[in-house]
Order: sequence, then C-alpha cells, then structure tokens
Amino acid sequence: MAKNKEPRPTYAISVVGLSGTEKEKGNCGVGKSCLCNRYVHPSADCYYSEHTSVLSTIDFGGRVVNNDHFLYWGEVLNRGDDGLECRIQVIEQTEFIDDQTFLPHRSTNLQPYTKRAANTKLQSAEKLMYICTDQLGLEQDFDQKQMPDGKLNIDGFVLCIDVSKGCNRKFDDQMKFVHSLHSQISKAKKPIIIAATKCDECVEQYLRELQTFVTGKKNLMLVETSARASVNVELCFNALIQQMDKTRGKPKIISYLEAYKSQRQLVASVSDKFEKLIIQTVRDYHTNWKIVSNKLKSHPDYEEYINIEGTKKARNTLSKHIEQLRQEHIKRRREDYLTSLPKILNKLLNNLEEIETLSWTEAQSLMKSRPEFQYCFIELEQTPWYETDHLDKTDDRRVPFDILKTMEGERIYQNHVQHLISEKRRLEMKEKFKKTLERVHFISPGQPWEEVMCFVMEDEAYKYITESDRRDVYSRHQQEIVERAKEEFQEMLFEHAELFYDLDLNATPSCDKMSEIHAVLNEEPRYRALQKLATDRESLLLKHIGFVYHPTKETCLSGTACIDLKVEQVLANRLVQLDHGRSNIYYNSANIEKVNLCLVGREGLAQELANEIRAQSTDDEYTLDGKIYELDLLPVDVNSGMLLNHSWISTFKPHGFFCVFSSIESLNYIGDRVSRIRAEIAQSKRHRYSQPVPFIFILANQRDSVCKNMPILRHQGQQLANKLQCTFVDIPSGTFPRKFNESQIKQALRAVLKGLKHNFDMMSPMPSIKDLSESDLRIVMCAMCGDPFSVDLILSPFLDSHCCSAGQPGQCNTLILDKIIGNSRRRIQVTVLSYHSSIGIRKDELVHGYILAYSAKRKSSMAMLRAFLAEVQDVIPVQLVAITDSQADFFENDAIKEQMTEGEHIATEITAKFTALYSLSQYHRQTEVFTPFFNEVLEKKSNIESSFMFDNSRDGTGTGEDVFPQSPHRHSPAYQYYPDSEDDGEGPPPYSPIGDDVQLLPNPSERKYRIDLEGNEYPVHSTPVVDHERNHKVPPPVKPKPNVPPKPNVKKLDPNLLRTIEAGMRTSRWTRGPMMGHGDDLEASDNYAEPADTLLKSKGFSDDIYAVPEDAHSRSGRVRNSFGGLALHRDEENGFDSMSKSQGGRRPSKYKHRSKILFSKTKAYHIRVHSDVSDDESGPAMQKKKKGRGNRGSEEDPLLSPVDPWKGGIDNPAITSDPEQDDKKMKKKKQPKTKEPKKTKSIKTTKPLYPPTRRNWDSNYFGVPLQNLVTPDRPIPLFIEKCVDYIERTGLTTEGLYRVSGNKTDQDNIQKQFDQDHSVDLIVMDVAVNAVAGALKAFFADLPDPLIPYSLHPELVEAAKIVDHYERLQVLKEIVRKFPPVNYEVFKYVITHLNRVSQHSKTTLMTADNLSICFWPTLMRPDFENKDTLSTTKLNQSVIESFIQQCQYFFYGGEITEPSSAKGTPPPHGHGLESLLALQLPPPLQPQQIQHPLPPEPLI
Repeated sequence: MAKNKEPRPTYAISVVGLSGTEKEKGNCGVGKSCLCNRYVHPSADCYYSEHTSVLSTIDFGGRVVNNDHFLYWGEVLNRGDDGLECRIQVIEQTEFIDDQTFLPHRSTNLQPYTKRAANTKLQSAEKLMYICTDQLGLEQDFDQKQMPDGKLNIDGFVLCIDVSKGCNRKFDDQMKFVHSLHSQISKAKKPIIIAATKCDECVEQYLRELQTFVTGKKNLMLVETSARASVNVELCFNALIQQMDKTRGKPKIISYLEAYKSQRQLVASVSDKFEKLIIQTVRDYHTNWKIVSNKLKSHPDYEEYINIEGTKKARNTLSKHIEQLRQEHIKRRREDYLTSLPKILNKLLNNLEEIETLSWTEAQSLMKSRPEFQYCFIELEQTPWYETDHLDKTDDRRVPFDILKTMEGERIYQNHVQHLISEKRRLEMKEKFKKTLERVHFISPGQPWEEVMCFVMEDEAYKYITESDRRDVYSRHQQEIVERAKEEFQEMLFEHAELFYDLDLNATPSCDKMSEIHAVLNEEPRYRALQKLATDRESLLLKHIGFVYHPTKETCLSGTACIDLKVEQVLANRLVQLDHGRSNIYYNSANIEKVNLCLVGREGLAQELANEIRAQSTDDEYTLDGKIYELDLLPVDVNSGMLLNHSWISTFKPHGFFCVFSSIESLNYIGDRVSRIRAEIAQSKRHRYSQPVPFIFILANQRDSVCKNMPILRHQGQQLANKLQCTFVDIPSGTFPRKFNESQIKQALRAVLKGLKHNFDMMSPMPSIKDLSESDLRIVMCAMCGDPFSVDLILSPFLDSHCCSAGQPGQCNTLILDKIIGNSRRRIQVTVLSYHSSIGIRKDELVHGYILAYSAKRKSSMAMLRAFLAEVQDVIPVQLVAITDSQADFFENDAIKEQMTEGEHIATEITAKFTALYSLSQYHRQTEVFTPFFNEVLEKKSNIESSFMFDNSRDGTGTGEDVFPQSPHRHSPAYQYYPDSEDDGEGPPPYSPIGDDVQLLPNPSERKYRIDLEGNEYPVHSTPVVDHERNHKVPPPVKPKPNVPPKPNVKKLDPNLLRTIEAGMRTSRWTRGPMMGHGDDLEASDNYAEPADTLLKSKGFSDDIYAVPEDAHSRSGRVRNSFGGLALHRDEENGFDSMSKSQGGRRPSKYKHRSKILFSKTKAYHIRVHSDVSDDESGPAMQKKKKGRGNRGSEEDPLLSPVDPWKGGIDNPAITSDPEQDDKKMKKKKQPKTKEPKKTKSIKTTKPLYPPTRRNWDSNYFGVPLQNLVTPDRPIPLFIEKCVDYIERTGLTTEGLYRVSGNKTDQDNIQKQFDQDHSVDLIVMDVAVNAVAGALKAFFADLPDPLIPYSLHPELVEAAKIVDHYERLQVLKEIVRKFPPVNYEVFKYVITHLNRVSQHSKTTLMTADNLSICFWPTLMRPDFENKDTLSTTKLNQSVIESFIQQCQYFFYGGEITEPSSAKGTPPPHGHGLESLLALQLPPPLQPQQIQHPLPPEPLI
C-alpha cells in the first residue's frame, strides 16, 4: 500500500495478461484495454472496442506511450457500498509492436513481458493518460492528463484471461503464459484478481479450466467479466480493492449470467424510458438529432440512456422513431387516398356498362380521358409518391396516380365494379318492389307500412332488399300516391267550380254552405281517397275556399303556372312598353347606320353569342323590323380587367351591353361588373361619351341537359335586372338546339335601340294615331291557371300580328291592337287574366267583351269557364276558345270531343262565338280569328256601356279596383264595310273538328278559299243572303223562323258527323247553311237563322221580352224576361237589335239564365243537397208554367238536370226544334227516372265508337280479311312488307317514330297509289316516314278483325297478371301459339320489326314501352267505351311490350332477355287510368268488331 496521508487513499492497479506479437497472442488481444476502458471511462460514448498494439516509432515515442510498454489509463474515484472512497489509478501492461518490423519496440526496460509486468514500481516522466488509439499523434485534440509525479507504485494486479474462442490462438498456450506470468507477479506479494474476459463469447470448457486453475491457487479470486457488455467490470476492480483494503467489506462475487441478466434489465429499463421520452417529445418526423438532444440534454432519462447505451444508439433510436412517424404519416395519407378512391371512381367511372368489361389498366386510361381527372389525381415525375415532396402537401387532396398501380388500387377498382353491379341489382329490385306495390291496388294514401307488409312478404324483391330499403320504397310510393291523390282532389275541387264560385269575393262561407260543399264532395271517390288523411284533405279544402274568396296571383293554387304570372312574363319579353302619346319606336324609326355592342359573359359565353349574332347577320349587317343595322361586336370575358378601365369606353363607344349568363355564378359576376362599369362610365363624363348605356340581361339556353334550377335562375335574373333597372331577356318557350334564339337577340337589340332613342334622340317618334290612354274597346281574355297549353298559344293571335303593342306602363297583362274595325282604325285594349283575377272585374269594371279560353283536355277548365260565364251580363259579347293539340283529337279522344262539343253548345245557347286553337297548327293563330268577335263587340258597344251605366245608377255602386284606369270613348262611328282592308279579312271559320285533308262535303269543288296574312288557305262557304248587304263575317241578326222542320237527310246522319258538317259550313254562330250539295236546292226558309231563343218559346207567350217576371226577386229591381233572360233580337233596319232603342227599359240578365247547360250546372248542386225546392228558389225558368209542354222548363226536367244535356249530340232540344225530337223527349220524360240511366247505357253500347272507316274510296285490298291477302309463298301482305322495308331503311333515326302522326293526305295517297299499282315504290314517292308509319297502322285498323283475336284477349290479360316474370313469358308463349296461322306469321313479322325499332331508341326515343303504347290499340282494338276495358289498359300494353322485348324468345327459340326493370307487370287499378288513355288513342273500330268486354279481376 502506498503511504499516503490523504483522506482518500490512492491505489494503483496494474492490468496484465497475454501480450506480444501476433504469433504469441494471436490476431487479437485478451481484452486488457477494453477492461481498463470500461472501468476508467464507463460511459458508452467513451468506450472504444478497438485498441491496437501495433504502433509506429513516432506514436511509440509520443507522450502517451512515452517509449514505455505500459499505458496510463487515468484515475477513478471509487465509492464502496460502505461509503468509503478511494482513488484508483489504472495501469495496463502490454507490449507494443513495431509496424515495420513487427517486433516489440525497444524501450528502456528490455526485460521480457512476464518480468516487466510484475514490476511494482513504474516511472515515466510526463506520461499522458491514454484514451483511445485515435489519440496517438493527435494528443492536443484530446484531454491531456499526466501520470502523477511521473511514477506509480503498483498495489494490486488484475490478470486477464480470455475465455472466448481466440483468434488463431490456443487456450492452452494462453494458460502456459498465464502460469508463467502468475508466478512472476506472485513474487511481488500483491493481491491478484483473475478476470475472465470476453465472457459474452465464453467457451464453457475454457471457463472450467480457468476455474480449475484458480481453485489450485491460494488466495485467487475469479471474476467473470465482459467489457463490451459492461458486466462485472466494476466488480472485478472492487474485489481487488477489498483485498488491498481489508477494512472494506468483501463484495459478493456474481456469476456472469446473473450479472448479465441484471445489466440487461437495467438497459431495457433505461431504453424504455428513453423511447417513451422520445415518443412524447418528438411528433414531427422532420426534426433531427441536434434539435432533440438540445431539448433533452438536461433530462435524467436522456442522460442515463446516453451514459449506458451511448449517443449512437440514442440517435438510432431517434431515427427509428422518426422513420416510424414518417411511415405512419405515409400510412395515413395512403389510407386517405384509398378511402377517397371509391368516391373518385364513382365520379369518373360510374357507368357500369362502360367499365364492366374493362381491365384495370384500360380503366386507368379511361379515367385519364375524363375532364375531371386533373382535379382528382396528380401524376408525379418521380415515384413512389411518398419519396416526393407531395407527401408533405397536406392541402393537396389529389391522389397520386401511382397509387392506382398498387394491389390496393386494383382491389378497390374491382370492389367498385362489384358495388356498381350490386347497386344496379339493388336498384332493380327496389324498382321491382315499387312495381309490386303499384300492383297492390288496395294501398290507400296514408296507409301505414305495417298494414301492407304482410301482403308482399312473398315477393322476390321484398326478400332481396333490406328493411330500410323496403320502407324507403314504400315511403316513396306513399308520397307518390298521396301527391297524386292531392292533385286529383285539387282537380276535383276545380271541376266543382260552380259549387264554390256562387258567392261574392271577400266573403266568408256560411255553415250551410260548408255543409253543402261536404255533402256534394262526399260523393266523389277522389274525396274519399284521402279518408286516412282527413286533416290534409280539410286543409286543402279550406285553402281552396280561402283562395276562391280571396284570390291573388301570389296565392294562386297553381303556383308558377298562374296565368297572370306567365302572361306578364311573356308580354314583358315580347313587347316593349310604349311612352305615353308615342307609337312603336320600331315602326318607321330613324336611320341608324352602326350599333356598337359589348358582349359580356363568362367562360366563352360572350364569344358564343357573338358567333350566333354573326351567323344571323350578312357581312355584319343585321336586319331588324325592316331596317338594316351594321353591328360592331366586342365579346369580353366578365373577368377581364378591361371592363374596369374607362379608356376603352371612350375608344369603342358602346351603344349597349349584352350581359349573357347561364348559371348563378355567372349571374353574380355580371351583377358585380354592371355596377362597376356604370361607375366607370360616370367617371368618364368629362369625355365626349357621357350618355347612359343600356344593359340587357340575356339568359342562355342549357341545351346539354335539362336544368332543374332554370326557374330559380330565371327568377334571380329577373330580380337582378329589376334591381339594376336593366332589361331581362328570357328563353322563349319551346326547345331550341342552340344556346341563343333569334327572338332573344332581336328583343335585346330592340331594347338597345330604345335606349338609344331616349339617350341620343337618334329615333324620331312617329305621330301617334291617338292617345294611348284612349281605347275604343276593352276586351278581357280569361284562361285557367294550370291548363296544359302554353300561354304563347292564346297570345299568338295578338303577338304574331304587326299591329300589336304593349299597354301603358303598370299594366303588365295588357296589350293594344290597332285594327281596322268598321270604317276606321280602332284601338282595342286586350287584358289577359286568369279566371280568378277576372272575377273581381266581372261586375265592377266596364268590359266590352270576354274571350274565354279553356282546355279541351281538362274538365275543370270547362267547369271554371261555366262558373265564370254564368255570372256575366248577357249583353256583353263572349267568344269561347277551345284549345287542344290538333283537330284529330276530336275524333281520337272522346273526352276532348265531349269538352269541345259542350263548349260549342254553350256558345250556341247564348249566341256567342266559338273557335278552337291548336298547338300543333299555325292556322288558327292569327289575329283575324277574333275579327268577327271584335265586329260584334263594336256593334254592341253603345248598348254595353248604357247597360253598364244603367246598372251602376240603379245599384248606386261605383267601380272597384281600377283595372282599366282610363274611360273609353262613349261613342264610336257606325260600322261600315271596308272590303280592301287587309286587317279586315275574313277570319277562319268557327271550330270544325274536320282535318284539312278530310272532305265531308258532297261537292268539294264548290268550296271557295281565301288567303290569310300568313299565306294559308282556309275555306269560305256561302252565306244565305238577307235583306241587308253586310260583311259576310258578321251576319245581321235575322228574325227567327220557328217550327221549320229539319230536312230528312239531315236527320238520318250521325249526330256527331252532322255537327261536324254544319260546323264546317256555317260562317258564324248566328246562321247555318243547309246540308245540301248545291245551292239551288235551298229553300226560302233556309235563309232564316234558328237561334236557341225560339226553340223554347211557346206561341202562348207574350212577345214582350222585357216583361217583369212574377218572382220574389222582383223587389231588387232586376228586370228579367219570362225565359230567364233569353232575349230575342228583332230585325232592325240599322242592323242593331231593339235594345238600342230601349236601353233604359231592360236591366241586363246573366248568361246562366240564357243557357240550360249553365243553369243546370249551377242549380245541380243545390238540388243534390236540398231535395225540396220552393218555387221562389227554382230560378226564372220556373216562374211561369209552359203551355202545351207541361213542366218542360222546370228544374226537375231532365233537360235541366245535372246530366249534361248536350251529350245527345244534335238531338238536344236546346239546339233544334224538331217535333219528332220533342216527342222523343216527352216519352223519355214519362218513363221512370230510375230506368233512364240503364237505357242510356244500353243505347251507348250499340253506338259506333269511331268513324266507320278512314277511307273515302272503295278498295279491294284495304279493309278485307287478312287471309285474302296472303299465300303460302307470301305469308306477309305485300303492303306490310313495303312499309316495314321503307321504315327500316329510312326511319330508324326518326325521333318519335310511330308516335308522331303523319300527314293524313300522304297516308291516303300511299294507300290509293298501292290500290292502283301494287308495285309502287315508296322511295320514289318521297313521302315522310311518319306518313308511311301511319299508313301501316291504318292497314291494321281497317282489317275486319284485329290482328290479335278477341277470343285470346282474356287469356292475355290473365297472363299479364302473373307476377313471376319467367312464368308470365311462358304462358304468353303458349297463348301466342293459339293464333291463327295467318295472324301468327303477320304478328311475328310486325313484332320483329318493332323489336328492331326499339333497338334504335337512343335516336328514335321509342323504347319497347313507348312502341307498345302506340301499337297495342292498333293490334288489339279494344272497346274504350266499356269501363271494364279501362281497367285492363295497362295490362294490354304490357303484353305487347313483352312481345317486343322478348321477340327472340317468343318466335325464334332464343333465351329470355333480362329486362332492365320490371316492366310488363300488371298495372294498378283505379287512379291514373284517365291519364293513360290520353296517350293511348286507339284507331277507329268497325261497329261489328266491338265485342262484349270481360269483367276485370282485381290485382294484388
């Protein structure tokens, strides 16, 4: 022990072991340096596993080695378990080898290693502490500590023995060296500890031999160590210290395995703490070690880990964590991409038919071609995507395209395809289930799902879809039937218009009135259909009643279909408001040579508008209203900065701006730009161009698809235009192939010219005819809201005329006509209103005439007309206008025929005029169609105004709301005839249901024609000559000639045909021409008219038509005649009736007292509610007893009962005075009333439904049995083959094939030419394909028996009811085999043809469903007058549809084609049948072909 007086003793320990050359020690040492390194510098960062003993001469002579064969490792402060401290100085005895000679370096001590290592006194001046090999030669870069005093006294030895598998060294040789070394150091009498090194690679045999060696020596202690694993290193030195200092406690020697286990637990604990610390601290994978180490350097867990494991492992741990964070980020991004991929695929590849057969690679190419591809995917130059900077662009949601090339991408695509397939199947089954619900006829509105579920549980679709889908489908079905029931209920309320419109406006219905309403409506099935929704039904009823008594266009029950709103819009778009005292500014306008227009739009719309204008121009010259303008167009994008720079305004000098938009976004852009452009123009007022510039808003048509937001877009465009005080140009009604229509451009240009007129005075006003505030006639045209026709149709007779202009500002529903009526040009003010708006002015305003329009397709339209007309004063002329699609509707649709006939009868009864407008024809759209009516109004103007003044003076009431603000002239010149006036040409004849090509008159050659303003010919028939030579348009009132017997040949004709012929021959409603072939056959009596007034007058009555009736209402002062106001017009010399002479002697009555139809309708509701009617309540017709007629005129008479009296055709006594007809009526009256309906029904069933034939010539081919037209060699009639061949060669691209009617004349010509020559070539004839299609259908319509025999109809209907698709087709196949052979071959040929047509449905729009709708009445020819037939309409259609769809299966042995939806299933009964019939008009039937209908069976 060194003698040291310090409180901390110092011990020097020498570490020895095998050393020498490679030959002696092998390739590596025994671990002396590592053991010293680990003990002196225990920190992992200071531990070096490589310590070389081969040195250069320079390094050997350096201060660290200092020419010695030992190393000074430094000093360690040791603290024992007992708290005692000491200093330990460590010396390593080794042998350095020269790197040149590979022999030991020569030093001052030349002793061999064994003797030199046993030295206890070491000396080396200025020797530096050794740290690592890199220190040699670079001592200044490391910590420099000198060995104390340059000398040391060794107090103990640590003998290192390597127990691992040595490198090219034998353990026995090492043990021989150890024996020798031990014997030498034992002589020093110092404590020795045997350190078994490299125990982490220990060889058990070597360790046992070492233990044997230690056991054989006295006072030797073995410690198993591992410097690399830092196991038992400190224990080894502590054990030696205890032997050097006996005062210390003896340490416990622990085996290597136990110590290693404890060390690993310590390392694991420290590592776990450090990893948690890293996880908590580092959350961004972009960080680095420098940032983290600076942040954690003071943390104990960090310091402990660095001390035990070292910085390198810490950095590795951090790197692993950062990589984990990065991988997690990549995983999240990938999951986000893969999650969004199905949505993207659903957006880009949503068409199953398009991608079902594509591979994944082909699908990727298809996606690249989509315009949305660039917004969904991004193609990176480098791959994979997570190695690029796109990984960190979290704001970019586009999916890297290389993700699609992964297995996950392909899997998602395959799942997407399967999803589309399953979704298609699910939707098909939902639709099939919907069809199943539609077949369950007993489902009522408001019925809960639980009540219906049990009836459909066995359905295939029910089992396939989920409960949620079932409830969704049922909810949708309920919503449809509820909405349909509510619509039908609302329509029913309209049909009962007389029930609601019998009280004054702004009144409140009484309790009795409400009871009456409920009593009447309770008889209606449409009322009872909402039994389970009684609250909603009552709400609808109260809403309807509230509207009836307080009508406004804002609360109109038709919503946006309100006539008032539509008329305002059409007139605002097509007419320009005139300044007071000025005529139309486009009539004789001043010369304008050039107009500069700036076109503003977004996304190329401005350029498209410029191209459209140039396409309509010739060399930039545009023709408008007879003038030529040079247009300079400047299209500018709305986002262009040029719009906000006023310098271009001074340069271009625009006269106006066309602002075009097609979306809400572009409209908002334009609205913002208009305000800013106006501000720029205001700032440029210092320049020469300073006048205000008009801005025109133009709505572009969206031709690619139907825009559901178009009403919203139109409304917002109109609102913005009003806000900015600009003109708004709407899309005209109809379908146009381009975005802009010519009428839009013209309207916009007119608005610009109007602005120029006011701003620049470039147009001089033309002297006006008269002040606009003065109108000669005030006409009100009424139409019902929601009628199925366009407002343009009823306005076209006025708007298409050049003499039409807008009314005064503020009168949005008014237009002005300047027409020559009488001897001068008259100004006619026409106000177009809805019926509910007209009711308010009917009694309070001066109106010279009413034009009452109604739709022949809608019963409620006629009901509203009746309710309105019933309360109109009978001195006011009325023009009734029936509106339908074409004249053919009269023959093909009984409901339309019934409505038109009723309107004509009402007109006949009240001596009104009647005409028809057709939406598919331009013939009746001219202003001249109302010229006779205007003439009549002008003639009666004085009487009307006098009666109006008389009525106001007697009642002491003034006018209400000022619909007509200015009073008209009270006096007008007498009517004179101007034959040369172009505006006074004869109007078209009153309504005739005969088409242009149908000739019913015996001698067509006698018909004369006139040319109207549009170049159309229309017939003009001769009018009976009377004493006064007048314009043939307006015949004079003639004296009635009673008791004129009708001609026998007239009586024998079919009533409907007779009415048709008479309607075509008479020129007005006042006179009628005879049914004669030549004018010479006319009798003198034929010159007399037969007004309805004379037909009811008995010879015992007084001739004083102004007598006051003896009724209880005479106290009110209202004067009526004994016929309920039916005034007989006397023949006066001046052409006026007697009222002009005695205007003050008669108070006007109402039209309901002049028409039995109107009177019976208004009283029918009262009779149905009140069974006992007093004489005072029965109306004027009950006041006097009719002589010789019994109770003929009473309300109990069938003629005045709720039953429509006009349904008897021309036999109605209200029209004719035939005594034989009177006798028939008397006989019917005497029969019991209970049997009358049955008799009527039986008579109706024997009446032919349609005209006997479509042909007016004899034919040996058409109309003959089918078997007469075929041979075994030619089983198909030649005419059918020719038609089918022509259609398939030329018509498979024709839209609406078989649906659009062809020209009747062309159809007849085709059949006539074929009659004359069977080899006729249809292509040479150059006829329209629709005419050929019509001729083909006419061929089947003329057959004596239908192609599908009547005997098989019941079986087909029963087969159609089968729910299972395959079973239904099998049964139909068995039925079709029962066809007669001839019928079978023709039917097979026709169905095959229709199947080919359906395959071109993308161009023709004629699917199998549409074709079956058009063809099933032709092939089956049912009896539509039979109610039972109506219940099987949809079934018959579905049968034909099945034949067309499954043509290959039925006739060619093919497989069943899976339908896209469950079509062809039995339809529901009840609601909707009436609407179906309107689209399924059958061809004419022969009377003998109508068979007794089969009773329908209910569908479940």
